[in-house]
Amino acid sequence: MRNVKVLAGLVLATLSITPGVAHAAAGSITVGTTDQVVSLDPAGVYDLGSQQLIGNLFQNLLKIPAGGNQPRPDAAERCAFKTAKTYVCTLRSGLKFSNGDPLTAADVKFSLDRVRRIADSMGPYTLLRNLDRVEVTGTRTVTMHLKSADGTWPAVLTHTVGAIVPRRVFPAKRLLADRKVIGSGAYKLDRYVAHQQAVLSRNARYSGTKAKTKRVDVQYFEQSTSLKIAIEQGDVDVAFRGFSAAEIAQLRTQTAAGVRVLEGPGSEIHYLVFQTDKAPTNTLAVRQAIAQVVDRAALASTVYADTVTPLYSLLPAALHGAKPVFQTAYGAPDVAKAQAILAAAGVTTPVALDAWYTPAQYGPEEAAAFEELRRQLEASGLFTVKVGAEAWEPYKESAFSAHQFPLYGLGWFGDYVDGDNYLSPFLRDGGFMVNGYANAAVNGLLDRQLASRTSSERAALFGQLQDILARDVPVLPLWERKQVVVVRAGVEGAEKTFDPALQLRFGLLTKR
Repeated sequence: MRNVKVLAGLVLATLSITPGVAHAAAGSITVGTTDQVVSLDPAGVYDLGSQQLIGNLFQNLLKIPAGGNQPRPDAAERCAFKTAKTYVCTLRSGLKFSNGDPLTAADVKFSLDRVRRIADSMGPYTLLRNLDRVEVTGTRTVTMHLKSADGTWPAVLTHTVGAIVPRRVFPAKRLLADRKVIGSGAYKLDRYVAHQQAVLSRNARYSGTKAKTKRVDVQYFEQSTSLKIAIEQGDVDVAFRGFSAAEIAQLRTQTAAGVRVLEGPGSEIHYLVFQTDKAPTNTLAVRQAIAQVVDRAALASTVYADTVTPLYSLLPAALHGAKPVFQTAYGAPDVAKAQAILAAAGVTTPVALDAWYTPAQYGPEEAAAFEELRRQLEASGLFTVKVGAEAWEPYKESAFSAHQFPLYGLGWFGDYVDGDNYLSPFLRDGGFMVNGYANAAVNGLLDRQLASRTSSERAALFGQLQDILARDVPVLPLWERKQVVVVRAGVEGAEKTFDPALQLRFGLLTKR
């Protein structure tokens, strides 16, 4: 499943550096990461590593501003729904790509049409499935005709699927070589060596706020242990993504050595799925009792060294419309209340549960997390738990196709910053998990929020959906991962970029 995504525990790229030697020249910053880059052509990527660079090299019509959670104009001067299925954007005047070519509405149309035409298997073209056609209605105006009303469309346009490329440079029917990409973002690409290095320099033609640092040197590491050594020794100025909870806990202790760990809100979530048509989780009281017993705070502290925070809804707390419904409905973990729920439903205790996880997909803490969940449930005296594990590929088959697991763990981060992307995939007719859950009222609310063009109305509908989620418990939210960036003393600006878009905006970074 493309939408079941991974952030932690990546082991992806290789680089050899000399310990103790700073690689950043004056006016530059060196960034280290374990992220993978699949491609730098927006039509060929659906991964965070690629999107990280693309987000700094290209502009979209709309963007999620640093620290924000709703779309705002970027290359566009303004965008609005003309009708429920017609979305019109007017570009800012005088836009140029980094090579000097003008950026026009024709480039916007070319970019969106190109993603759909290429339909790369690793690309994001499925996000444009509701796009019927794009029309240039002026040098600076583009009109997008949708197949159906879609309140998520502004958020979709903030995804790298909406990155604007110059039609005079990018081929219409195939991907462009990484080293040749050109955009209109805060930076331009000077050098790229796959799995090793990307060198970016400030784009003097960028229409937005000028990047604070002239050059950013991105170094790719195979192991988080190597990245940890590099930030400790000063070989990189900024390190992000891929650290284990134990490594972050160790880095927190090194303030005196010039290392700072910065933490902020993110949008990766972890949750339990209940097979609602398979015993014993087909009984609502069993699911509600589990929700009443699970101690998210203990899980976050004992297993994850507080690199995650308790999650009380499918929507991460930083998203517009998020509502901590499980905290409201169940309060603190309470065995007596759980026992009462089961007794009222005539459920005999202890209830035997089979709980499953996959050991590598979501980071090195997953086995310990399920052991802690087992301990909590069995300590209540209401459950006995047998924990099983499978590698990712057979796990997907067993969970989604064969429906063999009554209870299992998954992780997720949205394709774009919108509450629908954390509700529709889970709640509409069993979701992508096909877990047997179906609720006509839920489907109706999902349709209504998609048809709505106002953020306040959509947020209210999101609230109603989350209330039903807490009542029916087809899935149980557990935690959301904090964004963590580790910086050397003197580096500023990284903390300003924490938001659900999961973008480290290089243009905000400075170093004394």
